[in-house]
Amino acid sequence: MIARPAIESERLPVAVSATDPVSRAGIMMQLRGIPGIALVDEGQLDAQGIALVIADEVDEETARVLRALKRRGANRLVLIVTRIDEGGLMAAVEAGATGVLRRSEATGHNLLATIRSAAAGDGTLPPDLLGRLLEQVGRLQRQVLSPRGLTLAGLTARELRVLKLLADGLDTAEVGQQLFCSERTVKHALHDVTTRLNLRNRTHAVAYAMKQGLI
Repeated sequence: MIARPAIESERLPVAVSATDPVSRAGIMMQLRGIPGIALVDEGQLDAQGIALVIADEVDEETARVLRALKRRGANRLVLIVTRIDEGGLMAAVEAGATGVLRRSEATGHNLLATIRSAAAGDGTLPPDLLGRLLEQVGRLQRQVLSPRGLTLAGLTARELRVLKLLADGLDTAEVGQQLFCSERTVKHALHDVTTRLNLRNRTHAVAYAMKQGLI
C-alpha cells in the first residue's frame, strides 16, 4: 500500500479537474509555487480542500463532475468556465459549485482570491452573474414559492411564526392563543415542518430554524 504524501497543515489542498489537459496544466502552472497552496490529486481532497473544475460551459458533463466531487466529500467547488449564462449559473449552483470565475479572468491573483474565499466558506461570483442569480432567486420566490405560501427556506410564514414563538418559550397551547388557532393546528404545523425537513422533533425544528437564521 502506497502512503499518500502528507500535506502541511498550514497549506490549503487544491485539486484541479479538467477534461482538457492543456487547461489543467495552465491553471496548475499559475498555482504552483504560491505560498499557502498545496496542489493535490482529487482523491486527496477532504471537506476542507478546494476543487477547481475547468470547463468551456456548464453542460451535463460539467454538472456530473461537480456532483461527483460533491459526493466524494469535496464541499468547496470553484468552477472556472469560458462561457456561462443564467441557466448555466443555476445548473452550476444546483450541482454544488460555491464559486464561479470566468477563464478570461483567471489570473494568479484572482485564482488565489477565489480560493481563499472558498476556504473561508464564502462564495465568489462576477458582479454581473451575482445580479443574475439574485434575479433568478427573486423570480423563483415570486412565481413558484409565494403562490404556494412558501419562503425560500421551504417554510410558510405561519410555520416560521410557530417556531419563533416556541423559541420564545411558549408551549403549543400558548402559541395557538397567540396565532388565534387551535393547539391541534399548531401541532399539525409542527408535524408538517419536521416531516418535510426530516427533523426529529419540535426542539430540532426550532434549533434548525435558529441555525439557518430564520428566526
